[in-house]
Amino acid sequence: MKRASMDRLIDTIEWIAAGFVGIVAANIFISVLLRNLFSYSIPDSFDIGRLMLGILIFWGIAATSYRGTHITVDLIWGNVGPKYQRLIDVFATLVLLFVVTVQTWTLFDKVRGTYNDNVTTFDMHMPTWPFFAVAWAGDVSAVLLIAIRTYRLIFHPEEMHDPKIAGTE
Repeated sequence: MKRASMDRLIDTIEWIAAGFVGIVAANIFISVLLRNLFSYSIPDSFDIGRLMLGILIFWGIAATSYRGTHITVDLIWGNVGPKYQRLIDVFATLVLLFVVTVQTWTLFDKVRGTYNDNVTTFDMHMPTWPFFAVAWAGDVSAVLLIAIRTYRLIFHPEEMHDPKIAGTE
């Protein structure tokens, strides 16, 4: 039951990240279409697109943090045995957990700063702090997924679904 709930959480975070990809793509497509066909610009389209791209980046970090399928250079990892591969994975994941935790802490400071300073968009004067807060939630999700990955790497490596490099099985 515990494993299934963790996997559902992981899948949910990945779907949220995918949803933000769709929102950013739709915003760009609609903005370009309206600008080129009707010479009309959506108010705050640039600001919203910029802020949504930030959200997409942080939720993308969350989506790639658990699976281990992002771009990596594994020259040493690919040439050692399974025991050392696991040690390298645990060490690398702990470093990633530390870095993303610090990043999450500093991003929260940015959320608080934009809220306290009442930073708004240019055209409609919408507050920007909710966009930063959603990005921060993506970063919190990344910390959570990296913590789950670390736990599984250490205590339940059989539950990991990382791809295998040819010749290391």
